[in-house]
Amino acid sequence: MGKLIEFQNVKKDYQNQTVINDLNLTVDEGELFVLVGASGSGKTTTLKMINRLEELTSGKIFIKDVDISNVSKRELRQNIGYVLQQIALFPTMTVAENIAVIPEMKGMAKKQIDEITDELLNEAGLEPTDYRDRFPQELSGGEQQRVGILRAMAAQPQMILMDEPFSALDPLSRQQLQKLVLKIHAKYHNTIVFVTHDMNEAIKLGDRIGVMKKGELLQVDTPLEIAQNPKDKFVRDFFNASLAKDIYDVYISRVGLIQGYLKDRPNVTEDMIKQLDSQLTLRDVFAVLKDFEYISVVEDTKVLGYLNRQQIISYLSQHEKD
Repeated sequence: MGKLIEFQNVKKDYQNQTVINDLNLTVDEGELFVLVGASGSGKTTTLKMINRLEELTSGKIFIKDVDISNVSKRELRQNIGYVLQQIALFPTMTVAENIAVIPEMKGMAKKQIDEITDELLNEAGLEPTDYRDRFPQELSGGEQQRVGILRAMAAQPQMILMDEPFSALDPLSRQQLQKLVLKIHAKYHNTIVFVTHDMNEAIKLGDRIGVMKKGELLQVDTPLEIAQNPKDKFVRDFFNASLAKDIYDVYISRVGLIQGYLKDRPNVTEDMIKQLDSQLTLRDVFAVLKDFEYISVVEDTKVLGYLNRQQIISYLSQHEKD
C-alpha cells in the first residue's frame, strides 16, 4: 500500500507568526491517521491545508504524487470528503438530498446515488424508509452527525478529513459514531485523517497517531509504540509514563467498577470484556484497549472488579499538558 498524502517541509504563517514549522509527514492509502494535540497545536491547520481551506506559506503537499497547488480547489475538494464538528446539513433538504449533494455535482446517475444512499444509511443504522425523507431538524445531534459522515462518503472520495467531529456530542453518541467510523473504514478502506484533542479517541481510532505541539510534529507511530517508546518528555507526559505500573495500581487508584456494575448494563456483552491478571502491566492493557471496552481485573482466578476504557485512559493522561 503506497502513500497517498505527503507533506514536504511545509510551513504556515499567520500575520508574521509561524504556526506550522517545517512539517514532514506521509499518510498511506487506506490508513486511519489521527492527529492529536492540545488546543493551538496546529492539528486543524494541518488538516485544512490538505484541501486548501488553508494555503501553505512554503513547502509542498502532494496527493498521489501530484502537487495540490497545481490542482483547482474545486477539483481537489470533489475528491475529498470533509466532516466538521458543526456538521451544517442543508436545512431545507431531506436526509437523502443532503447525502446526494456531491454525487450529483459529480454527475453520478440517480439510480446509483439512491443505491449508495440506502447502503450507507443501513451501515449507519438509519433505516432508509424511516430516514430518507426526514429533514435535519427532525434528527438528534448524533443522527445529524451520522448523516454528515455519510454525505462525506457518498461520492466515494479517495480520502475523508474529519476535524474533531464528535467533540460536541454526548459520550454515548460519541462512542456510537466512533464505532461507525471504524466500521465504514474497515468496509470501504477509505483513507481518513482525523483530528482530535482526545487521547482516548486517538487510541481507539488510529492505525497511527501523530502527536503535535506548537506547530511541530513530535512523533508519528502506532498508539502502542508511542505509549511504550515516547520520543520526548511532552509525548511521554501526554500518554503518561505510568505504563509500567501494573493493573492493580490503576484499579486501586480508580477504585474500579464493582462487579454488579455490568449486571445493571444489559448492553455490555462478554465480547466487550478482556480478562487480565492484576500483575500485568499497563503495556499489556494498552495492547487490548482498541478492541475491548472493559478490563476484568483478576487475582488468583478471583475477579476483583472491572475497569472501563475511560478510567484507564484517564489514569494514563492524568499528567497531560496543555
